[in-house]
Amino acid sequence: MDIRRFDPDDGDAVRGWAAVRTASSAHDAPWEHEPTEHFTLGQLRHGWDGEPQVPFLGTVGGVPVAAGAISTSERDNLHVAWVSVDVLPDRRRQGLGTTMLRHLEAEAARMGRTSVGISCWDVDGLEAFGLAHGYERRAVGVNRRQYIAEIDARALDVLHDEAAAAAADYELVRRRDRTPDDELEALAVMASAINDAPKEGLDIEDEVFDAARIRAYDDAQVSRGFALHRLVARHRRTGELAGQTVVVVDLERPHLADQHDTSVVAAHRGHRLGALLKTGMLQWLREDQPQVAEIDTWNAESNGFMIGVNEALGYRVMGREFDLQRSL
Repeated sequence: MDIRRFDPDDGDAVRGWAAVRTASSAHDAPWEHEPTEHFTLGQLRHGWDGEPQVPFLGTVGGVPVAAGAISTSERDNLHVAWVSVDVLPDRRRQGLGTTMLRHLEAEAARMGRTSVGISCWDVDGLEAFGLAHGYERRAVGVNRRQYIAEIDARALDVLHDEAAAAAADYELVRRRDRTPDDELEALAVMASAINDAPKEGLDIEDEVFDAARIRAYDDAQVSRGFALHRLVARHRRTGELAGQTVVVVDLERPHLADQHDTSVVAAHRGHRLGALLKTGMLQWLREDQPQVAEIDTWNAESNGFMIGVNEALGYRVMGREFDLQRSL
């Protein structure tokens, strides 16, 4: 198998890479939405917050059979690289996945990374592949999906009103797309609360947030063609930002949305702000994006509090994912 790195301007490589990943996903996680070419290009050009992954295409006789990628950050966790490996379902168990994985590990080592992580669905054979190559399961995540048509609007409003009564000292502030410059620093301080989410056994450090990172995240999401909705809880007396929830709507497929961060600053917990933010977001989307039909979210399996909020809002479990890690 020939393996080569490519850039987003190489249209044939992008399409081949996307085709392998789409076929792999359809086999392992059929509930996932097929990525469009526009979605894939946005992912490769902008990433989550301006640090896109590095893609690799594996071919045999010029035909794409494997897709790999390396994700790293220069802001924090400088010892870690996350890699992904996908192989066409009918070409598995032929050594192609192993060849791609070893290539990515060597690239990560050349980048100076000393720890590598890989994620896989809880599907027969996938975790065994990682374990056979020296990885250990370190965390479990769960993908849940909310079908908006199933939400009882009156029950949602009751939940929101109950949370609002417990959080009377807070107000909700809506922000679309890019954050105003004068709010970036305060938002970065508040956003660091996401570091309190369970890391389970992962060898990772807290993420570092500053104004530049918030701006890079906003720019990346908007540039990818997403409508970014950020709902912030602000303490009325002090003006402190106490928590946030963020949902992006895919403008190419406006019936689809993804839940990004939801977090509450430790000093402001105990006032039902999680429920207030999540229900408030659904009310906002009902007004601003009434065509949204589905919202996907991810949580660590051990994050009981947020899972409880999501289940109260009708989220369904779609699949479990294992995060595996090994030292180089």
